[in-house]
Amino acid sequence: MGGFLDYSPGDSFLHRLNPLAKIFLSLMLCVSCFATGSPIFCLMIILLNLGMASVAGISSRALAMLRTLIKFCAFLFFIQVFFIREGTILLSLPFNVYVTDKGFMFSLMMALRLIGATLPLALMLSITKMNDLSNVLVGRVGIPYKYAFSLTTAIRFIPVFTAEMAGIMEAQTARGVAFDTKNIFKKIGLIFPLCVPLLITSVRKIEGAAISAELRGFNCRKRESGYKSYPFRTADIGVSIFALILAAGAFFSF
Repeated sequence: MGGFLDYSPGDSFLHRLNPLAKIFLSLMLCVSCFATGSPIFCLMIILLNLGMASVAGISSRALAMLRTLIKFCAFLFFIQVFFIREGTILLSLPFNVYVTDKGFMFSLMMALRLIGATLPLALMLSITKMNDLSNVLVGRVGIPYKYAFSLTTAIRFIPVFTAEMAGIMEAQTARGVAFDTKNIFKKIGLIFPLCVPLLITSVRKIEGAAISAELRGFNCRKRESGYKSYPFRTADIGVSIFALILAAGAFFSF
C-alpha cells in the first residue's frame, strides 16, 4: 500500500470524474462537516467517504487513515473535554475536574469534523493525478501556472519527505535508537533532532527540482500551453449538484 497522498491508479467512476468536480466534491464535504451541528450528519459524511474509497478501490488506505485520525482525535477529545466548564455536569472527578454536556458535545463535534474534513481531501488526492490537477487549475480555474505548480509540487513532496524520514529513522534504529518507546515525550525528543538531516535533504531536492523546471522552460509556461482538455460531462454535473445539496442540507441539520 502506498502513502496516503500517492496516486492510486484505477478506472472507477470517481477516477473518471473531472478533477475540478473532485475538488468541488471534497470541498463541499469539508464545508458540510463544519456547517452542521449534528454528530449524526458528520458520521454520515465519514461513512460516505469510506463508501467512495471502496468504489475507488482504496478502502484499505482509507481505513488506515481513519484509524490514525481516530487516535489523534481521541487525544484531542480527552484534552478538550475538560476545558469547557459550561453546561450540566455529566461526570465529576477529583481536584475540581468535571465533564459537562456542552464540553462533551463540543469535543465530539471537533473530533468528527476533523475526521470528516480530512478524509475527502486525502481521497481526492489519492485518485487524481497531480498533472491533471495542475492543468485543470490553470486551464479551467485560471490560476497562474506558478501557483498551481507550487501547490502540486508541495503535495508531491509530502510522500517523498515521509519516505525520507522513515529511512532516517530506520538508520537510527539500526544504531540502537529506541523509537518504539511508549513515552510520547521521549519519542518526540528522539524524533526532533532528525528534522535537521531531513531539512538538509529537502533543500537539496527542492534545489534540484527548481533547476530541472528551469531547464524545461518553466517560465515559458502559459494557460494555453496545456494540450489536454477536461470537459464537464453529465457525471461531473451530477456529482457537483449532489455536493451542493449535501452542503445545503448541512446548514439545516442540527
